[in-house]
Amino acid sequence: MGYTIQMGAFSIVDNAIRLTEELERQGLNAYYFHHKTGLFKVRFGDFPSREAAAAKAEELVTAGTIDAYYIVSPDDYALARARIYGPTNLRDEIVETAESFIGLPYRWGGSSPDEGFDCSGLAMAVYQLNGLNLPRSSREQFMAGTQLERSGLAKGDLVFFATSGGKKTSHVGVYAGDGRFIHAPGRGKTIRRDPLSDGYYAARYVGARTYLR
Repeated sequence: MGYTIQMGAFSIVDNAIRLTEELERQGLNAYYFHHKTGLFKVRFGDFPSREAAAAKAEELVTAGTIDAYYIVSPDDYALARARIYGPTNLRDEIVETAESFIGLPYRWGGSSPDEGFDCSGLAMAVYQLNGLNLPRSSREQFMAGTQLERSGLAKGDLVFFATSGGKKTSHVGVYAGDGRFIHAPGRGKTIRRDPLSDGYYAARYVGARTYLR
């Protein structure tokens, strides 16, 4: 992931949602997240250089969309921290991020807290908030990751299922450790934690992938 722009840090989540929605109306892939400080931070972008990120931020300032900003460099991401401290911290952070969304509604096509998540949107958002890019669909996520045996699963890896009939991947969850995973199950349900041994999912398990090695 490249340079990104942070536009605000809010104590009230509604303010973060409003800014995120305004940026999305302008065609920007913005998102907000609950930081450990208790503030809700808004970020967007994946720029190849600090100069490119700053140019876009200045454009938003001129347009009156934002008042202030700062550029977040790749070194600030959890992936960079993992290179220094090892992958364990990153894996824990991925699971903690996924756990923070438990109870939010499923929404087909959703990939943000304000609109809800579908299964692959949840995985993508959780990884994005920790400095990692994922493809959008569960099938693409399955194809792009590194194959992993079930016995080798670790926190933060992705587990995949064929829930639409046949053997094609159609569902994904974030492995949380202790034989459980966090996922957005489907319409009318909320994000939750389930055991891999659950009869429904055990019968439809197609494999695991890691992006963390």
